[in-house]
Amino acid sequence: MIFFVRNRFPPIAALTALLSTQAFAQTNTPIADAYRSTANRMITTALADSSAWNRLALLADKFGHRISGSSSLEAAIGWIIAEMKRDGLENVRGEPVMVPKWVRGQESADLVSPRAMPLHMIGLGRSIATPRNGITAQVMVVNDFDELTRRAAEAKGKIVLFDVPFTSYGQTVRYRSSGATAAAKVGAVAALIRSVSSFSMQNPHTGAMGYDSTVVKIPAAALSVEDAMMLHRMVNRGEKVVVTLKMSARTLPDLPSRNVVAEIMGSEKPNEVVVLGGHIDSWDIGQGAMDDGGGCVAAWEAVKLMKKLGIRPKRTVRVVLWTNEENGSRGANGYRDAHRGEIDNHVMAMESDNGVFKVQGLGITAGEGGIAMAADIASLFSAIGATQASDGGVDADTGPLNELGVPAMSPLVDGTRYFWYHHSSADTMDKLNPKEMAENVALMAVTAFVVADMPGRLPRAPLRQGN
Repeated sequence: MIFFVRNRFPPIAALTALLSTQAFAQTNTPIADAYRSTANRMITTALADSSAWNRLALLADKFGHRISGSSSLEAAIGWIIAEMKRDGLENVRGEPVMVPKWVRGQESADLVSPRAMPLHMIGLGRSIATPRNGITAQVMVVNDFDELTRRAAEAKGKIVLFDVPFTSYGQTVRYRSSGATAAAKVGAVAALIRSVSSFSMQNPHTGAMGYDSTVVKIPAAALSVEDAMMLHRMVNRGEKVVVTLKMSARTLPDLPSRNVVAEIMGSEKPNEVVVLGGHIDSWDIGQGAMDDGGGCVAAWEAVKLMKKLGIRPKRTVRVVLWTNEENGSRGANGYRDAHRGEIDNHVMAMESDNGVFKVQGLGITAGEGGIAMAADIASLFSAIGATQASDGGVDADTGPLNELGVPAMSPLVDGTRYFWYHHSSADTMDKLNPKEMAENVALMAVTAFVVADMPGRLPRAPLRQGN
């Protein structure tokens, strides 16, 4: 559980936040008024072509999916570094991080009874393997953890299937992350979940799961929404449902990887940094186009846009493409640790990891007054219909920085279709629109520039307990 401690700033950060608030109060001039002309020029240029979409398509088609520890991820990182140097960005480098290597191997799930048929399945990341000949067992279907607890006596020796409809990601993902442990505690031999997806066309969705070190480990996989519902109907009719699950997944020793870093140095305060980026790794299916190649390229192209227009803000703008977000967060934690001594000079961290769909505005997690400042900046985006501002700007890779007080922002986008494709083989380039992606570039570029150039700073975020 994460606890938030209000108004707990380091002395320097507290003073900076106070002076920042006073500076804007004294000028009595909205942030947007000072930057509208430059913002309009940046937006117009970003929307003039499909260069961001084309670059993402090249990345996705050339390297495909990019799971941590894979040759495709490292080849993609090497290519990106070379391309960033060709773009003329400054201080381009890879910052070393050790990452886990989980290998899926061969896997299958087959319905044995009441009729024989292959099921649409995918192993969950970090899962252990089944025995070589698989696990064949009766399926027990439950609707939630509470039902599993009530029926614990029935679970021994069975495969537990959690058939939980998607409500929100935060609510439903608990069954992916903790289902295997809950099932093992009551004697189950394997765990299956209904894919964490808001819509399905027989495309099962993977994602990371975890184990409790005090509980025996059992294999875990996801079924397509359709197959999970079918098994549930069979059980409800009183039929005995038997499934054979085979998985050869394994975890190998950690391997070296890199966070990608490139900059435009600040003209007056180069030691103060605005970070923007995405995570360059993906799951080992699909192309990782939406999650999160799009966020990476949008951030990269945002910094390239400043370079193209000859715009150099007062503070440094740093694009970071974090590695290993999907199954370990080693990149985010590694970046925090490598730059811990510079945290007070991290002015803002922004990540795009919710798909480069139609932009709607900005989310922010900062101190008092942060939402008002985000709303002021968002007013620059009326031409692309993205003037909303709301509380909540933390994504997975900016979380470790935000815990230490760094204000976090993220693009607000139309998330209607995100969980249709998330962590599935359907995460491919055709799901993304060139115009929408260009709008994401514009929003990230303008936001990063304004925050990096404005006289004051965003109010520091409350420190979280333990930091």
